[in-house]
Amino acid sequence: MEALQRQNKRRQNLRRGVIVLIVAIVVIGSAALFFQKSTPATVTIPTSSTTTTAKCVPSGIDLKPTTVFAAVASPQAAGTYGKAPTIVVPTTPAPKVMQVTDLIKGTGAVAKVCSTLTMQYVLADYATHKVLQSSWTSSSFSFTIGEQQVIPGWDEGILGMKAGGRRELVIPPALAYGVAGQPGSIAKNDTLIFIVDLLKVN
Repeated sequence: MEALQRQNKRRQNLRRGVIVLIVAIVVIGSAALFFQKSTPATVTIPTSSTTTTAKCVPSGIDLKPTTVFAAVASPQAAGTYGKAPTIVVPTTPAPKVMQVTDLIKGTGAVAKVCSTLTMQYVLADYATHKVLQSSWTSSSFSFTIGEQQVIPGWDEGILGMKAGGRRELVIPPALAYGVAGQPGSIAKNDTLIFIVDLLKVN
């Protein structure tokens, strides 16, 4: 009889242990579920493989929209915007400083530092009186002001120009190709004359 009672007690204890274990599992599982819902998971965001557009980094030239240049001593005929202009090189000595004159004033967007411009141009050599290049015979030309993509005379001389305009630039060697020139086309210490049309400002 005592043995039977002990056996029954053991069974009851075993049942209680099982019940306690089940309750503990349920409680722990519920707590884990609760914390899983309430605690946000850590998310690793991969670094984007796409690069942002690099900011324009102006060159060492001090580009100021308020810079005032001497007017072209003998400006060219204005011609017609959108049609190739004619350059007549003066017979007078080349100027020592940059000269800039608007032949046709534009009414569109203004060319500023870091603007990307679309241009047409004709280039003549002051020394030989020859036309050296013309984008009108091929295609328009694009560049960004201040990124040293062109000679300094363009970076400085086109600043402030408006789309729809035509401008004449007389550029001394220091702001053109200097003592090096461009072998085969531009002699060393050459002064250059450009007539440029500003087609678009981005």
